[in-house]
Parts: sequence; C-alpha cells; structure tokens
Amino acid sequence: MGESVDKRREKVRDLFREAGRRLTSQRRLILDVLRKSDGHLSAEAVHDLAKMRSPGLSLATVYRTLTLLEEMGLVEEHRLGEGHSHYEAVQEEPHYHFTCRRCGQVIEFDAPLVTRIARELCQREGVEVTKAHLHLTGYCKQCKHANHSNHSKDK
Repeated sequence: MGESVDKRREKVRDLFREAGRRLTSQRRLILDVLRKSDGHLSAEAVHDLAKMRSPGLSLATVYRTLTLLEEMGLVEEHRLGEGHSHYEAVQEEPHYHFTCRRCGQVIEFDAPLVTRIARELCQREGVEVTKAHLHLTGYCKQCKHANHSNHSKDK
C-alpha cells in the first residue's frame, strides 16, 4: 500500500533540504491541498482551497509555489484542453488523461503500453525517459450518446 503520511512528509522535507530550500508552511499547505484533491485543480482553485486554512495567502504565492513544486518533481502541470493549466500531486503510478471536448470531464487511466514503449526506447537508444505525457480528447460516454442522438434527429 502507500507510504505513511509521516514518511511522505519526511521525504518532502529532505527533498527541500537537498535543494537548499525551505519547506515553508505555505508550500506544505499547497502540496497538501493538491494531495487531498480528487481532481486536477487550476491555480485559482488551489488558491481558493488553501485560503480557507491560510486567509492571507496570495494567488502570486500559489503560482510561484506551484512552479517550484513542479521543478522539484512533486507536482505535475497538465493542459487538459482549456485555456489554463491544471495541477496535481505526482502519484506513485503513472497515469494519463482523457478529456471530454463537450463537458470537460477528465478521466484518468493507466496505460502499461506507454511504460513498455519508454523502456524499449531507453534500451534501444540509451536515453533516459523522465516523464511521459499522454492526453486523449474526444467525447465521454454521455456526450457521445448525446452527439449521436442529435445527429439522428438531423436526418
């Protein structure tokens, strides 16, 4: 199963220390908001949730912290078909995203084939893959059904 919260916090503290940075309460809070979120949050949504626990937190601090956390490999930024980025805490297992073009629903899925392709590329070319992105767009089950129903009515 997953690591204990204490072990994870200790790893994060060590990571900041090794990078010569301080793990401030604001940085810890923003990371905590992302880890507890079920979805992919915009910077504004992170700000709104974090402000509930730290009313003086500025949106600029959230943006700077998200950038830092991403540079440190703790947070991933995703472009999911909208005009702004979405953020999530890095997860132990790689996963990928499907976004519905109609309703905006984001579906996470795993794709072992992507891992296999990356491994084969590393072996064949001697490269090191540090990150893989796969983002599919289309129509979710409900919107696909609605699209087909609308096209049937047009005939």
